[in-house]
Amino acid sequence: MIHPPARTPNAATAQHVQGAGASRGTGLVMLVAGTLGWLASFQLAVDDWRLLKDPSYQPPCNISPVVSCGSVMSSPEGSVFGFPNMLLGLGAFAAVAVLGAAVLAGTRLHRRLWLALAAGALAGVVFVHWLIVQSLYELNKICPYCAVVWVVTIALFWCVTLHCVNHGIFPVPHSLLVLLRDTHWMLLGAWYGVIALLVLTRFWPYWSSLT
Repeated sequence: MIHPPARTPNAATAQHVQGAGASRGTGLVMLVAGTLGWLASFQLAVDDWRLLKDPSYQPPCNISPVVSCGSVMSSPEGSVFGFPNMLLGLGAFAAVAVLGAAVLAGTRLHRRLWLALAAGALAGVVFVHWLIVQSLYELNKICPYCAVVWVVTIALFWCVTLHCVNHGIFPVPHSLLVLLRDTHWMLLGAWYGVIALLVLTRFWPYWSSLT
């Protein structure tokens, strides 16, 4: 019987640098998060364009005095970088969805690409939390499509971070690695729970008036 040659440390290192495969779960999260984020960004872009053409236009997401997106889009927070925020989402989420589809197809992404994706997800999640604070405590509105972007951006950041930690792209102590593997669903649930609690308490008079 002919045995395959033993992998040398140099060969293993070269493969690690060349590319890192990901589980189907990781690829699926990337594809779903990218698709939902892109659809939400697209709808916001369409409504923003219609508002520019007709200031009296009422977007379908203007549901109530609290649940509304028209005033959010027209606010300075809606165009932080001098152009509508949703244009960033259209490009970023499209790239994420394509990479997710590639991972599902078995493509091994280069380590540098995972690092770039992790950096982009980190920037996105920081930006999203700034927008959450602005939405709750400055604009006093909840934009439904923006909320979709919040949810998928956090899920994407968490998924990509766990992948990078599990594959040694981000070196972490073994004890922390074990902790993340054992509790990552609970930590993500607690993260979403804190945001939901903030939304609930911030607009409690409105929510309680609906009952």
